[in-house]
Amino acid sequence: MASLLTYLIRRVLFMIPVFLSVSIITFIITNAAGDPIKLIRLSFKTLTPAQLQQLIAFYHLNEPLYARYFQWLGEFLTGNLGISLQGGTVADKIVPWIGTTLELQLLALFLSLGIGVPIGIYSAKHQYSKSDIAVTSTAIFGVSMPTFWVGIMLILIFSVYFPWLPAFGAVSPYPPYWWGNYQLDVLAHLILPVLVLTFVSVATIVRLIRANMLEVLRQDYVLAARASGIKESTIIYRYALKNAVTPVITIVGLSFGFLLAGAPGLETTFTWPGLGYAFVLAATVLDLPVVQGITMIITLIVLIANLGTDLAYAWLDPRVRLS
Repeated sequence: MASLLTYLIRRVLFMIPVFLSVSIITFIITNAAGDPIKLIRLSFKTLTPAQLQQLIAFYHLNEPLYARYFQWLGEFLTGNLGISLQGGTVADKIVPWIGTTLELQLLALFLSLGIGVPIGIYSAKHQYSKSDIAVTSTAIFGVSMPTFWVGIMLILIFSVYFPWLPAFGAVSPYPPYWWGNYQLDVLAHLILPVLVLTFVSVATIVRLIRANMLEVLRQDYVLAARASGIKESTIIYRYALKNAVTPVITIVGLSFGFLLAGAPGLETTFTWPGLGYAFVLAATVLDLPVVQGITMIITLIVLIANLGTDLAYAWLDPRVRLS
């Protein structure tokens, strides 16, 4: 238990320089987007000189860049994400959409694990069979296709040519609802974006599980277990799977970050009210405080997800936390 606590502290300390590096890069890039005063004038076209001076003082634009960075970072760490150039606080604009993004991403991640692990095992057990070739080919297709393209294809098939599912949004704004009531309407809106994310993630998991299982099934202890007359299902699910699934945990953390990084494209495709869609809307109107806030929130989510992944990995394999 003490070694796991030491491992946890070490991983948290590793997160700090990553967070600071992302914050510095984000702040520099957003400030390099253009003259902040001109950007303010784009958002407030009827500003008087006095109002402009007040905004310059409010956003500390008359101070050096490094001073503004430390002020921005200090306010972010205290929970103040700043004021949007479109009015209102950044927190009020993006916090409600964190839940919708996580709802989409986590549901797709759990589904991809539930589907990908058994398919990967089946494919490894039937190596070079027709079903194995079909699974491998589909997995390569899923890894290769960008999420927004798959999303557009599904919209064309299931919303345009066959109007069975809604093409955009998280819920119908007013009745009549899809499939008769509000709860089923929410479910109907989830299906297409979750299907796209699951398809892309499950392809990676299937390929990894298949490769690991093929390697594990050739180990001496598996051959010895088979020679001892132990049932094949016991060998697969009790002995081999534990060793084969451990590397997948690392990929799950990375996949979560990858899915979040692709959120702007997917959520814009489905007009899904999440952080990715909010990022695109804010970037379109150069609302840089919102862009900065969303970038840092996504960074925190990815760091926390990777911390959870590292802990799960260390729990399953004690050699990791002792190394």
